[in-house]
Amino acid sequence: MSLVASVEEPVGTMTHSSLAIKTSLVVRPFVKWAGGKGQLLPELSRRLPISFRRYHEPFLGGAALFFNLYNTDRLQHGAVLSDYNSELVLCYRIVRDQVEALIDALKQHERFRLDRDYFMDVRGWDRQPDFAQRSPLQRVARTIFLNRTCYNGLYRLNNKGQFNAPFGYYKNPLICDPENMRAASAALQTVELCVGDFGELAERVEPGDLVYFDPPYVPVSATASFTHYTGQAFGPDDQRRLAQLFDSLMERGVYVMLSNSYTPLSRELYAAHAVSTSIVWASRKINCDGRKRGQVEELIVCGYPVGT
Repeated sequence: MSLVASVEEPVGTMTHSSLAIKTSLVVRPFVKWAGGKGQLLPELSRRLPISFRRYHEPFLGGAALFFNLYNTDRLQHGAVLSDYNSELVLCYRIVRDQVEALIDALKQHERFRLDRDYFMDVRGWDRQPDFAQRSPLQRVARTIFLNRTCYNGLYRLNNKGQFNAPFGYYKNPLICDPENMRAASAALQTVELCVGDFGELAERVEPGDLVYFDPPYVPVSATASFTHYTGQAFGPDDQRRLAQLFDSLMERGVYVMLSNSYTPLSRELYAAHAVSTSIVWASRKINCDGRKRGQVEELIVCGYPVGT
């Protein structure tokens, strides 16, 4: 007998007009993401251009900087958020368009938040032949539930594209924060959400736009590599292609900011071309060896003079 609670997709959903008024609640990311930028927001914020047109973020993750820009009323010209991970982008679309239905679906999962057998059953959905037939709402509720209950909130896929992060053994994981979920929905109402490679950004940016690149980081060692967010590794060739795009956008008059690990490769790719390169400290917990977690050096690279 399956341990999985059925998730019915309600007929009614929250309309855009009902979320048109900006909430006064400070919006936070609704998914946990390896390398999330919550702790670096002060460093990133003080390096933002004084004014910019449309905002673009092609490595979506938890979208901490996007939500910060929304909270501080800096998205006057709209935003385009994208990622190669189609399941992640689907999460943002459902939060934007069907937030009340999603809250109800997550409440059904929430009853089993401490049950490892239930976690394994839900995790196994993508091994089943009918996974593609599940509704977008069901898949998103699954993704968020797994994100909140798996080890370290790690979104990790195997080579077959199947979610394989282990159970997290948390004492009281928060599966759904309805107030923040509704606030996130309000923030996303006018946002364009896209699935695709970061290179597609070149076709839609214009001079004066702001682009923030937060790619899978260059590994700091051979044993610290984690780049499998989509079932495909983000390797050195991708890092070089990203650096070329950074240079191209900078030459076109686009405000470009990027964060990455402080490694010989990242220094090689950006030191000679970027206008401003800064070393900052961040706390990282992704390493499976607890002795290797803690404060690490990271790069913030800007293609424009900071303060302009």
